[in-house]
Amino acid sequence: MPINMVPKKVFFTKGVGKHRERLTSFELALRDAGIASQNLVRVSSIFPPQCKLLSRTQGLKYLHHGEVVFAVVAENSTREPHRLLAASIGVALPADRNTYGYLSEHHSFGEKEEAAGDYAEELAAEMLATTLNVEFDPDRSWDEKKEIYRISNKIVRTANITQSAVGDKRGLWTTVIAAAIFIFD
Repeated sequence: MPINMVPKKVFFTKGVGKHRERLTSFELALRDAGIASQNLVRVSSIFPPQCKLLSRTQGLKYLHHGEVVFAVVAENSTREPHRLLAASIGVALPADRNTYGYLSEHHSFGEKEEAAGDYAEELAAEMLATTLNVEFDPDRSWDEKKEIYRISNKIVRTANITQSAVGDKRGLWTTVIAAAIFIFD
């Protein structure tokens, strides 16, 4: 019998970690995000049809230590003092909940949290727009594109979760992560 591998729920989380070792800074970012005791399997960027969006608090209740968890993950690291870094997950959801949506990963340097989040949303919305045959002009501003998506009645919502940080002034590794965590229950 085939196993149904379409997630029923998803939640978003983010975290930041700092340490003299890069791997440990990543572990601390996972701890900050609440997902350090799971085995993450990175997957591509499809938001499943009929998938319910949970809060982080609700979503964490479904996880078990050692569990294999599928996730879309954005991550970034630096050990350059005072360097701004960001990791963001954008989401674009279709009006028709029986249709899949898109998630996007974005990682950047020198970009403020709001700009990184807007860019991740735009990436997800453009990927969804191309599958729904919604026209968009890449040269229009993000606000103009959002209005086109609203007018089309095909893209109902975009959002993002973004973690930014400034590189540790002592030169410790600073790692940021943002993730969409899939749940099959």
